[in-house]
Amino acid sequence: MRKITSEAVDKFLSKTPFRKSNMSVEESYGVYKLKLHGNTIATIDELGVLLNGIPGVRVHQKNWNWFLNGVEWDGSWKRISVI
Repeated sequence: MRKITSEAVDKFLSKTPFRKSNMSVEESYGVYKLKLHGNTIATIDELGVLLNGIPGVRVHQKNWNWFLNGVEWDGSWKRISVI
């Protein structure tokens, strides 16, 4: 994992605002957003998170199909518990 990704994920999981290069963590009404190039790629609140680099979450593509934790995925937002 790239150093900036690791740094951003650490800040995201600790709910700490962050901005560096093309990544940021922003808070709005108790919901923290991890952004890449200004686009929200993950949110965290008291219920869960979604993103590669976060423990217990794996997103990858195989044969033009996307998979989330080994299950084919349509790209819609999913609630994932992080332990």
